[in-house]
Amino acid sequence: MNQADRLSERGIVVHKPYARLSQEQIEMIDKASLDLLEKPGILCYHEESVSMLEKAGATAKKTREGEHDAWWVSIPAKVVRQALDTAPSRVTLGARNPDNKVVLDAEGNRVYFGSGSETNYWLEVKPETFTSKVDGHERTIPVMKRNRGNLDYLCRSAHIAEQLDNLDFFIRNVNVQDSDITTENKDVNVFFAALNNITKPVVSGVADFDQLESIVNMAEIIVGGREELVKNPVVSFITSVIKSPLQVVGETAEKLIAIAKLGLPVVISTSPQGGSTAPIDELGMVAQVNAEALAGITINQLANPGAPVIYGAVPVRARMDDLHDMYGVPEFCHYNMDCAQMARYYKVPCYSTAGVGDAKVPGIQASVEKMYTYTAVPFAAPGLVHYAFGLLDKTQTFSPEQAVLDNHKIGMAKFLHRESGVNEEAVEKTKKTIEEVMHSPYRMYARYARGMLRRGEIFGGFPFEGEAEDQDQTLLQVKEHLNELEAREHQHLPEDICKKIFESTPGLLDRLNPYK
Repeated sequence: MNQADRLSERGIVVHKPYARLSQEQIEMIDKASLDLLEKPGILCYHEESVSMLEKAGATAKKTREGEHDAWWVSIPAKVVRQALDTAPSRVTLGARNPDNKVVLDAEGNRVYFGSGSETNYWLEVKPETFTSKVDGHERTIPVMKRNRGNLDYLCRSAHIAEQLDNLDFFIRNVNVQDSDITTENKDVNVFFAALNNITKPVVSGVADFDQLESIVNMAEIIVGGREELVKNPVVSFITSVIKSPLQVVGETAEKLIAIAKLGLPVVISTSPQGGSTAPIDELGMVAQVNAEALAGITINQLANPGAPVIYGAVPVRARMDDLHDMYGVPEFCHYNMDCAQMARYYKVPCYSTAGVGDAKVPGIQASVEKMYTYTAVPFAAPGLVHYAFGLLDKTQTFSPEQAVLDNHKIGMAKFLHRESGVNEEAVEKTKKTIEEVMHSPYRMYARYARGMLRRGEIFGGFPFEGEAEDQDQTLLQVKEHLNELEAREHQHLPEDICKKIFESTPGLLDRLNPYK
């Protein structure tokens, strides 16, 4: 049994979630956010959302923003509170393999890790041999090349994700840029590429509202109908309904309402950037992102009270020299940990972020940034942590080798969060062990420690340990392991299911059919 196999238990159980905010501070942020929703309120570009909010007790004033109709909507606290009362505290993300489903409990302590974002580039690593000018010796080193994302890469990434024991849900992590992909057929092809290559929960956004029906129909064919899909939602959705600061996007609001009426899980994803589209200080950021998440949840629940909804907080910090995102910094952890506490306060499952590297390639910087957030953010016990596998250069590049490394970093985080194991039975066992060792010839504990290692009770060390004088060997070992993962059998959909999907889904490309 290798190290990864021993770490296959889904998610991390955080036995004592860290409370960065006191109860008094949580209540302060809650009040500040509700005050913001009332004044200045939200700027909403979606008339149906405005109508629902007005019926619930909000007030609206029509205005004009450029070429678009918009409304300033003042949402009283009671409207938000009523929406939170109907939002479920437990949400299930279904999966083709029922053993892989993810059950989120807003009051629970289990943290699940997943992929994302839709990167533009795939980082290809190829070993090449060079002759040193210093000592004349030949050395094999990893050479990296960035390639534009395409459907083949997306299929490969889903297949790799299926093999990674610590990846619990899949968000497409490659932006497909093939010549035969259009606005009209992109969604159905990327959803099928994911569903056909992974048996874990598939979560994603929908670019074209007109494709939502086809995506849902595809999922219904897989599980056996609409009622079965609600019970086992093999597809869940992300809607970036809020454009920071405090603006409701018309087209995305339409998707949000439609998904809510279908009774399928949806993440209200709000991603302000501290220093540009949100305050950079901790209080200002969290108050705004919390207000934005509450606005999305309110619209969702007004559309269908009781619909499964997830509080999505993806706050980032701006570099102050070029205003690019920063993920591997302390403020990023503060923002996300605070938002996880706010979601728990409202008893709504939380979707958070960790594991993004600001570095452009695997290496020391990427390892520091990723391990830092893998360690810190889960302490607050958010339900879902996305962006956790393979992301480099903020969210521009996906590296499959980095995803393999990240899988093991998350395994290390699991060990960090293990219970202490201090109990009466363990005390008696410890006293017996120490007594046995003291009466043994060498007075050594190695035999007992090796047994614990075999049983997975202690951490076995980094699995890709390179030679001391040549750290490039680490990435080369990862490349070999990645090749082994990709060579494993694909978990494709059954042939009859594929046939039904292709017959009923306009725009689906035949080259994705594994049976042709």
